[in-house]
Amino acid sequence: MNLIKKVFIKCKKEKRPALLTFTVAGDNTHKNSLKILKSISPYVDICELGMPHNTPVADGGQIQNCSHRALKNGIRTKDIFKIVKQYKKFKCSRPVILMGYFNTVKQFGENNFINECKKNKVDGVIIVDLPWPENRDLAKRCKKKSINFIQLVAPTTSNYRLRKIVNDSHDMIYYISMLSTTGGELKVSPEKIIKNYQKIKKLSKNKNVVIGFGITDKTISSLKKACGLVVGSLVCRSITDSLNRGNDPSVAVQNVVKKLKSQIIQQNQ
Repeated sequence: MNLIKKVFIKCKKEKRPALLTFTVAGDNTHKNSLKILKSISPYVDICELGMPHNTPVADGGQIQNCSHRALKNGIRTKDIFKIVKQYKKFKCSRPVILMGYFNTVKQFGENNFINECKKNKVDGVIIVDLPWPENRDLAKRCKKKSINFIQLVAPTTSNYRLRKIVNDSHDMIYYISMLSTTGGELKVSPEKIIKNYQKIKKLSKNKNVVIGFGITDKTISSLKKACGLVVGSLVCRSITDSLNRGNDPSVAVQNVVKKLKSQIIQQNQ
């Protein structure tokens, strides 16, 4: 069984959503990126690791800052796999989802990318700008290697496309809560987000739907009905703030994620 699926089974037994965090591979160095992953492992359920890109279409300012630092320090796709490989040797490691843009995969070579994911124990992949149905071939190849290809849906996804995407999805579906780049202020009420979320869940009762975009320490407790919640920009901002102060970013990030985890647990007490 895919480790991502095991996480959701565990969280359902604990009657809480899974906590997913997003950091950028190589921010601000290979060493620090690995250190950050290790520091948050005791509190997070799944680690999303961003593949830095110089022309992102969905990333807001906080994640762009992280990507800029990683690229400035020379991070390459092969280095991302090295980080995953080293992290997976850590005794408290969590499932890893690589998230990024198709140009990274294309330049590296699609088959080579999938093979390296398998070799280095990557559990899932999100390709932001490769939507259904264009992603069907890559998704099938990932599935053959037991890699969870994660489909994206949004508030504007038509009912027809939604049914098709859900049908083709693997264990996890990522629901983008609002029309915005990452890190934007939540422009939709939590009630509206949950209403849209439940519409997706009716079509995908056996699949795990997570909510991303606009999830912070202020909004996370109001979205507890989701299978999982993704926090990215808040985490990335803590890294930037820590580096600007000359501090160890792994300590700052650990404190942020620890607080988020406690809020999730408190929801169900």
